[in-house]
Amino acid sequence: MTNSASPQAGNADQIEYWNASAGNTWATMSDRLDKMIGPVGKAAMAALAPGQGEKVIDIGCGCGQTTLELARRVGTAGQVIGADISAPMLGVARERAAQAGMEQVKFLEGDAQVFAFETGAVDAVFSRFGVMFFADPVAAFANIRMALAPHGRLAFCCWRAMSDNPIMTLPMAAALPLLPELPPPPDPLAPGPFAFADRDRLAGILSAAGFHDIRITPYDQGLTSGDLDETIDTSMRIGPLGRLLNERPELRESVVGAVRKALVPYQTDTGVYLDSATWIVTARKEPAA
Repeated sequence: MTNSASPQAGNADQIEYWNASAGNTWATMSDRLDKMIGPVGKAAMAALAPGQGEKVIDIGCGCGQTTLELARRVGTAGQVIGADISAPMLGVARERAAQAGMEQVKFLEGDAQVFAFETGAVDAVFSRFGVMFFADPVAAFANIRMALAPHGRLAFCCWRAMSDNPIMTLPMAAALPLLPELPPPPDPLAPGPFAFADRDRLAGILSAAGFHDIRITPYDQGLTSGDLDETIDTSMRIGPLGRLLNERPELRESVVGAVRKALVPYQTDTGVYLDSATWIVTARKEPAA
C-alpha cells in the first residue's frame, strides 16, 4: 500500500492537531484512555464479529489497542492494518505490537480520506471513535468502501450529541462559571468528536458513499478513566474542557476545584463513572444476499 495523495488534499488541520499536543497527550495517557473508551469499542467490535483468517483495517487506530484485539480475533492466518494520521500514537501502537509479537499486524501513517488502499483487499473495516474527523466524510467513506471486498462490511462507534454525554459535558459545565469568557459553540457539522451526532446525517453520508444495510444503534454506557484524581486529570487534558485548557493553560488552577466538586458524587469503589451516549454503526459494501 502506498499513499499516492498529498495529505494536504485531505485533512491538513486534523493532521496538524493529532501530531502536536493532542497526539502526544493521547500517547502519554493511552492506558487510561483505552480503559475509558474500551467498553464502547468492544460493543462495536462485537457488531463487526471479525473471524479467523480475515483481513481488517482499523481506521483511526490510535495507540493500537483495538488493532491488537482485532489481530487476536483474526488469528495468525489473518491480518490487521492499523491506520492513523498521528505519528506519536502510532509510535505507541508499534511498540505494543512488537511486545505482543503479533506479526499479522501492520501500521500505516496516512489519511483514510485520500489514502490509496488496495482495492477490494479486505473483509472488514473497523473504527473506535476514529471516523468523525474527515473534512469530506462522503469522500472518506467512499475511499474506505473501495478497500472492501464485495462481501465486505463496516462497523464503528461514534459519539451522539454532546448534550447527551455527561462524560464530556459535566467537567466543562463545572468550569464555565469560572471562565473569563464563554467559548464559542462548536459547529455541529465540523470535523470533530460530535460530527456524527445526527443519525439521519450519518445515514445519509454512508448511503452517499455507497454503503448498504446501514444500521445505527444507540449504545449507552457508564465509563471511567480511573479514580477521582485520575478522572480530574483526564477531564482537564482531553474533551471540551481539555481542549480549552490546552489553549488557555493559565485557567487550569482556577477551575480544578470546581471540576473536583462536580465529579465527587460519581465516585464508586471502582472509579468515577459518567454516562456516555454513542452510536454503534454497521454497514455492508453490497446488499446482503
